[in-house]
Amino acid sequence: MLLFRSLIFLLLQILLTPIFSTLAILTFPFSPLTRYRLISSYARTMIWLLGPICGIRHQVIGMENIPDKPCVVLCKHQSAWETLALQVILPPQAWVLKRELLWLPFFGWGLAMTSPIAINRSDGKGAVKQLLSQGKKRLAQGFFVVIFPEGTRIPYGQRGKYKIGGALLAASSKVPVLPIAHDAGRLWGRNSFIKRPGLITFSIGPVIPASGLKAEEINTRAEAWIEAEVERIDRSHT
Repeated sequence: MLLFRSLIFLLLQILLTPIFSTLAILTFPFSPLTRYRLISSYARTMIWLLGPICGIRHQVIGMENIPDKPCVVLCKHQSAWETLALQVILPPQAWVLKRELLWLPFFGWGLAMTSPIAINRSDGKGAVKQLLSQGKKRLAQGFFVVIFPEGTRIPYGQRGKYKIGGALLAASSKVPVLPIAHDAGRLWGRNSFIKRPGLITFSIGPVIPASGLKAEEINTRAEAWIEAEVERIDRSHT
């Protein structure tokens, strides 16, 4: 049944992605925030489909911690699930991603309409400059800026090195950091076709103020909270 359910979900993704991507491209005349709100309906549809098809549900802890004004979001990255769920749970957001994703037919073209921060990761210092420059513009436009500090999806139960780019953006823009932990990789693993039924816990931590703190300290605090919360969530399943 797991194989069958996962296959049905994949087929629906394959069917719906070009349709939603085409609609996303047609949102070009609208303002960036309006485009985002229209395009994020794709994520809402996918999250909804995961329930009846794959049996994946989620609970959110800490909604009261979401600030009223744009901030930098540092989120644990275990699965493709959180790339959808973030759009459902948080206010309009701009994502930091590798520019090559925008070259993908349909999906990438639609993604470009969401005002992402597309960087050339191989550029080193240049990528950081792109993040800071574009990130400040997105914050000024009213977007939350979402960054996966580990850079890539990390297998469930493991942790990657937390890169400092997001903390640098927060420190230089004087906006707080919103740390997020979850256990999505337990049900929908990294690069996994199989999706297991169950409840994902999505935990939003207290904001970390940027004023008076250096980027290194912001990054350390975010990492400490996220990893401790991931461990707490994991223990709740035992």
